[in-house]
Amino acid sequence: MRRPLHCLLAAALSATALGLVATPSASASASASASASPLSSMSAPTSALPSALPSAPPSDNVVGGASRGAAAAAATGTQPYASYWHPSTILNWDPATDPDAPFNRSRVPLKARVSDPALKANANARAGEGKVVSLVSFGPTSNNPSQGSVDPRYYAFGHWQYIDKLVFWGGSASEGLILAPNSTVIDAAHRNGVKVYGTVFFPPTAYGGQIQWVRDFTQKSGGRYPVADKLAQVAQTYGFDGWFINQETAGGDSTLATEMRNTLRYARTLGPVEFMWYDAMTESGSVSWQDALTSANDAFLQEGSQRTSDSMFLDFGWGSSQLTSSRTNARNLGRSEYELFAGIDTEANGYNTGAPWSSVFPDGQPHTTSLGLYRPEWTHNSSTDRADSYAREARYWDGANGDPADTTTSSSWKGLAHYIAESSPVTAKPFVTSFDAGQGDFYHSAGVRVSSSGWNNLSLQDVPPTYRWRVESSGTRLKAAYDFSDAYEGGSTLRLTGALDAVNTVRLYQSRLPVAADTKLSVVVKTPAAGPTRLRAAVSFTDSPTTFTTLDLGSTTTAGWERRTLDLAPYAGRTIAQIGLQTTGTAASYDIKVGQLAVYDGTVDAPSAPGAPTVLGTADTGAATNSLRMAWTASATGDVHHYEVYRRNPDGGRTFLGATPNVNWFVPKLERVGTESTTTLDVEAVSTEFGRSAAASTTVSWSATTESNLALNRPATASGQCNTTETPAKAVNGSVSGGNGDKWCTTTSAKWLEVDLGSSRALNRFVVKHAAAGGENASWNTKDFRIEVRDSTTAAWTTAANVTGNTAATTTHPVSLSARYVRLTVTQPTQTGDPAARIYEFEAWGS
Repeated sequence: MRRPLHCLLAAALSATALGLVATPSASASASASASASPLSSMSAPTSALPSALPSAPPSDNVVGGASRGAAAAAATGTQPYASYWHPSTILNWDPATDPDAPFNRSRVPLKARVSDPALKANANARAGEGKVVSLVSFGPTSNNPSQGSVDPRYYAFGHWQYIDKLVFWGGSASEGLILAPNSTVIDAAHRNGVKVYGTVFFPPTAYGGQIQWVRDFTQKSGGRYPVADKLAQVAQTYGFDGWFINQETAGGDSTLATEMRNTLRYARTLGPVEFMWYDAMTESGSVSWQDALTSANDAFLQEGSQRTSDSMFLDFGWGSSQLTSSRTNARNLGRSEYELFAGIDTEANGYNTGAPWSSVFPDGQPHTTSLGLYRPEWTHNSSTDRADSYAREARYWDGANGDPADTTTSSSWKGLAHYIAESSPVTAKPFVTSFDAGQGDFYHSAGVRVSSSGWNNLSLQDVPPTYRWRVESSGTRLKAAYDFSDAYEGGSTLRLTGALDAVNTVRLYQSRLPVAADTKLSVVVKTPAAGPTRLRAAVSFTDSPTTFTTLDLGSTTTAGWERRTLDLAPYAGRTIAQIGLQTTGTAASYDIKVGQLAVYDGTVDAPSAPGAPTVLGTADTGAATNSLRMAWTASATGDVHHYEVYRRNPDGGRTFLGATPNVNWFVPKLERVGTESTTTLDVEAVSTEFGRSAAASTTVSWSATTESNLALNRPATASGQCNTTETPAKAVNGSVSGGNGDKWCTTTSAKWLEVDLGSSRALNRFVVKHAAAGGENASWNTKDFRIEVRDSTTAAWTTAANVTGNTAATTTHPVSLSARYVRLTVTQPTQTGDPAARIYEFEAWGS
């Protein structure tokens, strides 16, 4: 049964009943259901389907999302998030006044790539033909952090070599239809030569869609289309490449369809912004999926001499005849068949999904069209832990054998490496990789542990190896893998292990690096004990790309990280085609870590220090912790890879607080040490050759008064509870991470939660953590509620805060008052008709 994109995100309950999809795991549900509705809310329960946007935006005291008051967000130093809008609200967006905008900007330009057919891993794969677009939800539409987070369990995609475009998937009726990618995804994609698109999603009416939103999108003012102007401005401000347009709202007509095409054509004249059209709305204005390029939808790709969109995503019901006719139709329009992306839905079943591969990638013949992958993050969402996630990721992309050259399997899913030749962005010097996957349980700088906290930040992800993993040997093959127990830079390293009984050649990177008289190849290694590394650096050159020249790394003198710098002057004038490693000798249990590979000219350059670090604002997050926003000016000289932020400790050491290519950074947690009155923060620049600048500094002052959450573990009562475990006490236990039951829940007609603080206390703010803060569907976040206070059980309640139209997962409500009893009264518990109030924490901060 064909499922158009809007059906893919139908409710889990409905989908299971129809036999369309498997019920997702809790982690998958939390991720998918909070993102775009219907096309990306497959995992949402029926009762959680998003409703229409409220007529008025949430009040400015709501923390989280684009609707937050700009001044309040900048002043308090709260978490910045990815941007999202409706067509009417994007018209009010101005990057100069949006406090989150600087944190969503990418500073990594799109890299050039090379794909040499002679160096493809798989004999069946083809280069320069079909392309791959990947539609990925990295988080919910709202409350998706701009620059990573402290959660080390994250979808840190690492197979960029097989895709050409990535769509930052999301959007929902209740939150926003237009979703811009955050800076971390743009940074990682561009570093790998992959274009990034935002999403414009018009949901079916069954999922809250309104045809007026489509009319708002195509509205015209004189000769301009104002929403198109904003789409171009957002893409150019944030530094991404285009938009995926998914129009599935019924009720249109041919006039509206014509205006949609005119809007896209106009937008393409505004600068370097591209558009991918989804096969849903036809030229008549109706929504009818064609599964092909036909006379009913071809004007959305090309109309006469007018180019409407840059590519088209074909819905999932295609077969050989549809793709063959689509190719013919594209050529007749003067367009390439590889601008058509035949979609495969993998959200529910990942590599267990059946697909007519021979229709799009026929064996021994040119590819018929390109390929579109819907929700490949199934590999992460369905996994039990990081190791399982990486194993599933390898199976999805590299094939069942973990070797892109050997995709032999009885399964119909052979892995993308079977069809697509690898591309590589390693085309310019310097090239440096520390095999940092963009996530980890700690952070290392030059081999020294500077933080023991977990993190994810794709902006810091190094270019992953082109071949994952291609190990060639006449004997026992060593195992190559990311190792998250150690690192030289970041949170991971490359580790080679196994029985060494023959030469092993580990192909890592395809490249196009010219060698000059002063070019160096540097390798950082660590062995379990001092002794022979049995390892050589291996390079091949474009004049003989499959023949490796090796340079011995000798022996280590310690069990720590050691660098070997090799002179490539004898090969000046040649161009490096591959970079790898080769083992020699024998060892019953071989084990070596490779912390860094680098190819650069001359000496390692250090940039100048960044200028004028500034703390834009702070927010209290605990008795002795703050979050804060920072900014600085870029280094005046030198090529900067990223900036690192540290706090100086009273004992003279430093603690790592994060890193970014940007000149803005959000520190989620700065801890006060003892009674220190100020904390000094250092910002230093790290060059593209990993030389480090001097530090530039600023200070943060701590309040003399220590505040705390006065509601923590205090007696709590409520109007009722959903079951015996979801008690009022769960809303004051200080936790949101104990699963979906770590909350107070009620379905009573009157819904209230009351906390006794023990005595009258001075209060400065309330914090309420709603459903999505605990990992549940964002459409269950409390919509309307008020906070009331009183000093005695006989006194009348006084309203301290009143909120309507909230969509955020966490809301903060500044006050200046004293009270003993505090109460949360919920008047509209969700964005939909779901009757349950879900509160993970109700906090009262003061002294």
